[in-house]
Amino acid sequence: MSNSSKIKIGPAGPLMIVGIVFFMIGFGVGISGFLTPALRSAFNLTTSQSYLVTAAIFSAFVIFGRPTGWVIKKIGYRRAMMIAFFIMALGMWLFVPSSKAVSFPLFLVALFVGGIGNTLLQGAVNPYITIIGPEDTAAVRMSLMGIMNKMAWWIAPLFLGLFIDLAKVDVDDIIMPFYIVTGIMIVLGIFVYFAPLPEVKAEGEDEDDESAVSSYAATKTSIWQFPHLLLGVFTLFLYVGIETLPMASIIDFARATFGDAPNLENYSRFVTLGLVAGYIFGVIAIPRFVSQQKALISFAILGVFSSLLLIYLPAQYAFYALLFASFSNSLMWPAIWPLAMKDLGKFTKVGASFLVMAIVGGAVIPLIFGTIVDAIKTTEQAVVANYQSAYWVMVPCYLFILYFAISGHKIRTKS
Repeated sequence: MSNSSKIKIGPAGPLMIVGIVFFMIGFGVGISGFLTPALRSAFNLTTSQSYLVTAAIFSAFVIFGRPTGWVIKKIGYRRAMMIAFFIMALGMWLFVPSSKAVSFPLFLVALFVGGIGNTLLQGAVNPYITIIGPEDTAAVRMSLMGIMNKMAWWIAPLFLGLFIDLAKVDVDDIIMPFYIVTGIMIVLGIFVYFAPLPEVKAEGEDEDDESAVSSYAATKTSIWQFPHLLLGVFTLFLYVGIETLPMASIIDFARATFGDAPNLENYSRFVTLGLVAGYIFGVIAIPRFVSQQKALISFAILGVFSSLLLIYLPAQYAFYALLFASFSNSLMWPAIWPLAMKDLGKFTKVGASFLVMAIVGGAVIPLIFGTIVDAIKTTEQAVVANYQSAYWVMVPCYLFILYFAISGHKIRTKS
């Protein structure tokens, strides 16, 4: 029997159920990416103001990221996922009164509430999928979940596109789709509660386990004694920012490049296509042909190269460089999580909550990008050159990810 046939990914049943959870996480992010240009048109927002849509969602990760570890420790992964879906349902329902009031601040409140639910869901599902199977195939499981997640990125704007015309946005049109999504979230919360998801623990997480005495984490008294985790948190912060940026900016960049062409929302498929292609590569190649660490190194280098193409190529070609940037982003989340969470033992849930807080990078980096665009534009509407200059923000992010992949994740304190 070949080595590849002996590779174990994890239990199929729980993987399928968690795959549904990852799909709904992506659906929520996809909706926010679609609403960014839509709300700017409806409320006459500047570029930087429009990115407050993303900021409203991801700021919840900072405020509620740390408490998620405590909640999950008290009620377990499965119940945490259930409550998370109910909170997300509340956030989706709040879009209805927000639409009727035509109030942008109320829209931000609705997004923030949904972000709270997303925070708890991320804090439960990511460590769960990491530790439910063998350590060396964690990136494979995360890649499979990524495929589900990014499929939803593509489906979400298509779903909203049935009700909203980007060329002439009427906020009343979003009422019906958000009623539908609210109902879906409630049903999924009930489904997860009754689903056969076993509670799992990382190696050494159970403090009553005698085998944990000799583990790396057993001698530690604080989460701050894990420098590789702290570097991983900052790395994930940068990564989520540059993963979210193409989705949040691609329609604006397409409009600047190709004009007010019909069906601009279809350009979001470029981002999804690149990510899914990378995830498929991860499922096939890790760990058969390349380790999680080496995959992260290679894709970080590819990210730098893709960014430079995006910045320097002529407009009609630079746009397609976003496809390669998205491909380079694909394996970063699956690789960073297991490297950052390695050897956390009894601090696993706390460490996961720190990593969840890092998801706020999805708000900060796009907001910086939008601010740069507004600062350097010399006309009322931003042009291609303005967007290309602002994409420089991606280069130092990829370089730090490269550092973490090469040596940052290896840092350990003396026991």
